[in-house]
Amino acid sequence: MTRELSHYVGGTHAAGTSGRFADVYNPSTGAVQSRLPLASVDEVRAAIDVAEAAQIQWAATNPQRRARILNKFVDLVYANMDELAALLTLEHGKTFPDSKGDIQRGLEVIEFCAAAPHMLKGEFSDSAGTGIDVHSMRQPLGVVAGITPFNFPAMIPLWKAGPALASGNSYILKPSERDPSVPLRLAELFTEAGLPDGVFNVVNGDKEAVDALLEDPRVQAIGFVGSTPIAQSIYATAAANGKRAQCFGGAKNHMVIMPDADLDMVADALMGAGYGSAGERCMAISVAIPVGEETADVLVAKLTERIGKLRVGDGMDESSDFGPVVAQSAKERIENYIQVGVDEGASLLIDGRGLVVPGHEDGFWVGPTLFDHVTESMRIYKEEIFGPVLCIIRAKDYEEALRLPSEHEFGNGVSIFTRDGDTARNFTSRVQVGMVGVNVPIPVPIAYYTFGGWKASGFGDLNQHGADGFRFYTKTKTVTTRWPSGIREGTSFVMPEGS
Repeated sequence: MTRELSHYVGGTHAAGTSGRFADVYNPSTGAVQSRLPLASVDEVRAAIDVAEAAQIQWAATNPQRRARILNKFVDLVYANMDELAALLTLEHGKTFPDSKGDIQRGLEVIEFCAAAPHMLKGEFSDSAGTGIDVHSMRQPLGVVAGITPFNFPAMIPLWKAGPALASGNSYILKPSERDPSVPLRLAELFTEAGLPDGVFNVVNGDKEAVDALLEDPRVQAIGFVGSTPIAQSIYATAAANGKRAQCFGGAKNHMVIMPDADLDMVADALMGAGYGSAGERCMAISVAIPVGEETADVLVAKLTERIGKLRVGDGMDESSDFGPVVAQSAKERIENYIQVGVDEGASLLIDGRGLVVPGHEDGFWVGPTLFDHVTESMRIYKEEIFGPVLCIIRAKDYEEALRLPSEHEFGNGVSIFTRDGDTARNFTSRVQVGMVGVNVPIPVPIAYYTFGGWKASGFGDLNQHGADGFRFYTKTKTVTTRWPSGIREGTSFVMPEGS
């Protein structure tokens, strides 16, 4: 029986009233499992009304008490981890252990945000001028919103909500229509943890809901993760409406493999980084750059052997290495890119099209795909495929390998595998990419550092989580104080000096 989902506003579930719905699928079976209401402009505005009213008292709650609620929330999520991971797998398709990892990485940011009392401290200068003291304070923005993607339905909402809530803002989440159940369950757990009603809200919807959030003057900041064209559009629209915006887009993450690297380690790393979660990760490695023909030949042989042993299947099957892609449209897009690569002249070593999983014949399956002899001019190199497709582009030397990710349109993540410290140091200093790994295949920073790409991968001055998260969701107020000592100096028309 198809379930009907809801919004979550003011600490309770709210049925949709727009009359518009979207189907939510099980990617492993291709079957519709629930219907999701799509919010109207009026429904979004009503949620903003609730968030605006709740934010006043939440901002007045001291940071330590906010942190206690976040800690209680973390405990509740851990207690319900299996339930949440199963919900995530059934709507996204990633494996059950990978779903747990999705939730865990989100919780790490919430745990960091329990440091809110420290992160929100201002500065103080005694006697900045004669008899004058200066201090600063960090204050919340008000109502803020997040528009988050399907590929991490727990992690990215928590990355954005954590610092927003810890800073004293109220939050409206517009999650992906493809896997909304985990965000709705997280909202329930926030309420159970003691978060006041209306401080965390979930409004499901499509472009109509997004536009309503962008255009309402009460929403002070927008956080977005998705494709680059939409990220750029939301960033521009938010700025035009006087909002802060933190928008992250596409990626084409490279791994440089030096001749001295341990190629068995590299091949194992590429299996997870390239094909894990069916390649539907913004930090997935989609381009391998072996330096030198001998390195490339050996690596290709090792990859081919390992890919032949990969098992693609239902995410709840413990034997599955990765599951289906999220939607039929995603499958069609990825298979089209594979054909484009063939037409452009790349060597298709392993073709993931036409995969059938027994018992799940109607699922959205794409098998692991490997291209060799890819060139810079090919679309499969230049564009984000967002699927289990790994491209090998052979570099003649280190300088060419360094140039490729540095000159690519996207600048999200990059890795280098080498045993040479000097090469690694040179690479990390010179490569023009926002996040770099050395013998680390997926260089996602830990929670107390910031996450963000360069160039067409990110729009905005501040990154996600870490100290930047608190900077983004607060505004600084600076106070200059003077207590008269009884000496009158008379009127002055001169600009005050600092001393």
